[in-house]
Amino acid sequence: MSVDRARSPGERADALLGAAVRAARWIGSAGAGDERARHWLANPDPGGRSALAPEPVSLYAGAPGIVLFLLELASATGDERYLREARAGVRYLASAWREVTDVGFYHGLSGIAVALCEAGWVLGDGVAEEAAAGALERVARAARPMQAGPGWLGDPAQRGDGGVLLALLHGASMLGLAPLGELAAEAGLRAADLAVPGHRFGDCPGLPRDAVTPGFSAGTSGTAFLLARLYGVTGEARFLAAARRGAGFVRAVSVLNGECAMVPHHLPQGRGLHYLGFCSGSAGVARMFCELYRVAGDPADLDWAERLACGIMASGVPGRRVPGLWDTACQCCGVAGLVELFAGLWAVTGRAAYLDFAAALGGHLAARGSGDSESGEEGLRWYQAYRRSRPGEMSADTGYMAGAAGIGAALLHLAAALRAATGEKEGRMILLPDNPFPPVPGVPV
Repeated sequence: MSVDRARSPGERADALLGAAVRAARWIGSAGAGDERARHWLANPDPGGRSALAPEPVSLYAGAPGIVLFLLELASATGDERYLREARAGVRYLASAWREVTDVGFYHGLSGIAVALCEAGWVLGDGVAEEAAAGALERVARAARPMQAGPGWLGDPAQRGDGGVLLALLHGASMLGLAPLGELAAEAGLRAADLAVPGHRFGDCPGLPRDAVTPGFSAGTSGTAFLLARLYGVTGEARFLAAARRGAGFVRAVSVLNGECAMVPHHLPQGRGLHYLGFCSGSAGVARMFCELYRVAGDPADLDWAERLACGIMASGVPGRRVPGLWDTACQCCGVAGLVELFAGLWAVTGRAAYLDFAAALGGHLAARGSGDSESGEEGLRWYQAYRRSRPGEMSADTGYMAGAAGIGAALLHLAAALRAATGEKEGRMILLPDNPFPPVPGVPV
């Protein structure tokens, strides 16, 4: 796919920012509550319904991810209106978290706490920080004794205890609550003791009970990412050794074609199905290898991340739909997750080809959004077939992992990278703790 070189990087960045502003306008149409405490419907279309199962508030649907997007948009535009909206969302979350029983990261309390930590960093009025501390302390109290250490859900993957531990580490760092980090390290030893960390989970929705999943959110790569992060925080060699066992398993089951690599969605039944996105495909697996490179400095790990990137680039996306990247736009399993990967790889390697590909992906993403009027005054949304197995089920959501807030955030991150490539100084991006890339474009961590 060609990149529009007729426009300067700054002009392309402005166009991406404009798409993000329109996304915020559509998300705003889903607002409920008032200026004091605000939340957002998952899908505001008349007669529409969310692609997601109903859940009170999470990074997939609801206020946490939308607050993160609004905070970034306020920084990118200088428009105080977005900060006011974000503050109202924080006030809603400061109360709503108490009713959430799921402790998980993507769908529960741990993800809410991370969003509140980040909001506190920006807003600095104490409201978000206090709520984040309360939510994380409740998560910590919910830990229960398990074989070889404390745990919550019994699943070491990011969809389970792995995501909880990332949130605890994040809170320990941002809030200065050292006991949270100590608990994360203690609980992480359970995953480190597995022969191949996280490679078998039993009953995963939609998969055979004996399926083995190498991917990120429900598989080996996400568990290895966590173990690498724990090594970076603690320096404990057991974590690095376990992360390398997980990475070794992923390499062993991958399919190589020249310089390119692809990862099976699940084994042994789905050996020929290669997802490209974040949750179960190459974009997420590459994050694991990038995290290993970040904490241990072995160029072979970065080489594997680039092999996976090569596989994505060779697939023909986004102009061509493939079984591993169907009609999806979101962070979870769509084009936005690929934008995050390639903008991040550019930040790590400086290779212009990655930023060019990210720009092509971002341009495609902005162009495929739908508005209610030609002027765009009613905002921008992205209709997608969120579930690959239900191609006729189309919906547009507002949230972060599966909707417009996360797509808008990816466009903002790409715009920041394009500007940084021309020497402009960019501020700190808000990246979730499952992201290994530099929070300031072009500035290595």
